[in-house]
Amino acid sequence: MSTATEALRADPQVERTRAHQRAWGWYDWANSAYVTTIGTVLISPYLTSLARADVCPDLEPGQSCDERLSILGLPIAVGSIAPYTITVATIVSALVLLFVGAIADRHPRPTWLMGGLAWTGALAASLMFFLQGSNWQLGILLIVVANLCLGASTVVYDALLNRVAHPDDRDKVSSRAWALGYLGGGLLLAINLVVMQMYETLGVSYEMAIRLSLLSAGLWWAVFTLIPVIGLRKVRGTTAPPVDRSRGVLGGAVVQLRDTFAEVRRYPQTLTFLLAYLFFNDGIQTVISSASLYGTEALGFDTSQMIITILVVQFVAFAGALVFGVVAGRVGAKRTVLGGIVMWTLVVTFAYFVPRGAFVVWMVCAVFIGTVMGGTQALSRSLYSQLVPHGRESEFFSFYQAMERGTSWFGTLAFGLTYQLTGSYRPAILVTIAFFVVGGLLLTRVRVREGIAAAGNEQPRIV
Repeated sequence: MSTATEALRADPQVERTRAHQRAWGWYDWANSAYVTTIGTVLISPYLTSLARADVCPDLEPGQSCDERLSILGLPIAVGSIAPYTITVATIVSALVLLFVGAIADRHPRPTWLMGGLAWTGALAASLMFFLQGSNWQLGILLIVVANLCLGASTVVYDALLNRVAHPDDRDKVSSRAWALGYLGGGLLLAINLVVMQMYETLGVSYEMAIRLSLLSAGLWWAVFTLIPVIGLRKVRGTTAPPVDRSRGVLGGAVVQLRDTFAEVRRYPQTLTFLLAYLFFNDGIQTVISSASLYGTEALGFDTSQMIITILVVQFVAFAGALVFGVVAGRVGAKRTVLGGIVMWTLVVTFAYFVPRGAFVVWMVCAVFIGTVMGGTQALSRSLYSQLVPHGRESEFFSFYQAMERGTSWFGTLAFGLTYQLTGSYRPAILVTIAFFVVGGLLLTRVRVREGIAAAGNEQPRIV
């Protein structure tokens, strides 16, 4: 190997430092603004309201809009626009992220790649400020772009966990970063709640308050991405096989993808975990992305009440992620995630029976969601990092990220179809239980230590 090639190789001794771990975790803080303020709370009901006002301009308060929108010749119920948009965004991501992951494995400055993708997504999120009147079509485009960039940047980000943390530290590092993300997302959402509650005092309309909140999430994402990009500036080089890098970043990526699809059967435990994750994470993401829609349409809560709901979830999830990290340190990540899946099933069942207008009961449900949400996602990420083949971290995390937060498509598709067939969001939310059950059963079949050995990774003390 030449001296130039050796200089491009990653050095674990340089990268696995506490400073790098702290800087790395700030990207959870940065992108949580989009996930929480836009993806979870505002964009689904706001986009639905724009489409409803366009199709049924004379609709009286309390009346339903039975008209269908025609998109590419397909009749779409107004209430299904938001979940279908997320579905389209995910399908696009599933195709694009594979190439992003393969390119990231060969990129000599992965944090620069992460930053560029993040700032493109933040720009799309900021442009949502201009959504008003009848331009709901622009909203569909911006959601697709922002979700794609969120997924692509997180592919690079998640893969960097393997480079900044030892296998024994990953559950702790991932859980702390996820907790930081919930804290950041909750803080900005609290600020936006004040803006939306005091819009008259501020001299703006309620719609303008929503649009300013959308803009704030984009700016937050852009500004705080500077911390990991600058803090990880010394993380250079790649873990990818140097023999392929002679083809260049793009050419090597194509070769790597070809090799991966040819060798994928060598990692049956990794694939089983991915399949399990596809199902139980689709359930999680469908609940997260549809919670505001369910609360406003099925239970009759207004936007302010839904923001309070998400704030409760965010701050409870901050503590929940830390607690799950401690539990995983004692019993292992796999057992802890399985326990979380059981809790998710019970939470969704509880949500189905919440009476319309019963906000206090809904708050109890929010506490349960927050308790289980952060820990399940954080530990899934760290558990999967143990099963990823060395040198293909970003590429394998691209498979993972295609099923990650805000990009599930089986769940949102099932949610949208169920609503369109039944006209009710209650059976739509209940259908997510099937995803938790199937995902949990598949996860029980994953032999983690066997998968770690097959991937050529160091065995952690507890799995």
